Order: sequence, then C-alpha cells, then structure tokens
Amino acid sequence: MTKHERRENVFLLLFEASLRDDDIGELYKVAEEAGEISVDQHVRDFVEGVLAHVDELDSLIASYSKKRAVSRIARVNLILLRMAIYEIRYKPETPVNVAVSEAIGLSEKYAFQEDTAFINGVLGTYTRSLPFQSQEET
Repeated sequence: MTKHERRENVFLLLFEASLRDDDIGELYKVAEEAGEISVDQHVRDFVEGVLAHVDELDSLIASYSKKRAVSRIARVNLILLRMAIYEIRYKPETPVNVAVSEAIGLSEKYAFQEDTAFINGVLGTYTRSLPFQSQEET
C-alpha cells in the first residue's frame, strides 16, 4: 500500500468514525471484513494519533480559519485539515508540502472545489506561521 493509499484509508476511517459511535477497533474490523479499506499498523497509528489530538487540532484549525468555529466547517474539510495538521505537527518525517499536497489531493476527490480552496487557505496560513524550514520541507 502506498503512502497516498494509507492517507486515503485514514481519511475514510476518520470520516466513518465521525458518523458513528462505534469504537475505532470495531470500525477497523468492519473495514477489514468489507475488504474496501486496508488497515495496517501505519493506518492505525495515524487514525489513533488524529483522534488523540482532536481538541488540539480543532483549536488550531479554528485559529487559522476565518470561520473560527469548527462546528461551521464541513465534516470532510475538518477531517482533511485535522489529518494534515496532525501530520505536520507529529510526523516530522513527512515534509510539510507533502502533507498539504495530500490534503489538497484528497479534497479534490472528496470535497467541492470551493472546499479545496478553503483547505488550501487554512493550511497555507498555518504553515506560514511555522518556524522557518529548509527548502526541502516547504
């Protein structure tokens, strides 16, 4: 499974988790039984990392979004923003531009065109607030 496929699987699991009250372990089981989503340890770690930091991520999203309330952000957009910011903050092996590019790519597939612009704007504002990074990371 490619890194892109892993991110897409993470997105699908987080989206499903946002709609259901099931334990994440149950969602993994259902996904694997259905055979539509591959769940390996990387996917589990990413999903559980995002879920463990939801409050922090939502606070950051609210502060860099003109909407200022995550409850006003479409669910798809919110999940993609959470994933990208989580990856930027907690997965230093991932270059910032890759995390942003992947979020934009997934938004082009799962969201509306204006949502892609919104996600790009929030992530752009967030990444410009980060300490200086080398050219390979931006």
